[in-house]
Amino acid sequence: MYKVDTNGIKLQNSDAIKKLPGDIQKVIQSVKDKKAFDVVVLFLGDSQAFTDYFILCSSTNVRQSRAIVDEVRSKLVSSNDRIAKIEGYDHGEWVTMDFFDFVVHVFTPKTRNFYDLERLWGSASRITEESSV
Repeated sequence: MYKVDTNGIKLQNSDAIKKLPGDIQKVIQSVKDKKAFDVVVLFLGDSQAFTDYFILCSSTNVRQSRAIVDEVRSKLVSSNDRIAKIEGYDHGEWVTMDFFDFVVHVFTPKTRNFYDLERLWGSASRITEESSV
């Protein structure tokens, strides 16, 4: 079950994840398969941002961050021949994967708290796992 937060109004909606584009659903499943936590999708499309969605998730450590990125890359590139620009892989504290229409952010908890993209993009609509809220 997911909660949708549209500009500060939280709505209970079990179908929210099904309404997301298919590639974003694949990303969510891939990061969860590698035990990512605190998965959040931010819809930026109305904010004139450079992309439509951010998918944010946390890993317990750098090794897990890399495993999450490897899983997302293998699932999306193999199914769509889409090539993402990946930054931060070697360091692993904050890895970004740019798929043009959406950007995946994989953080260690300390780095995620420091940069706090959820606050920075606070006006974006969001979908979060109910257990994470």
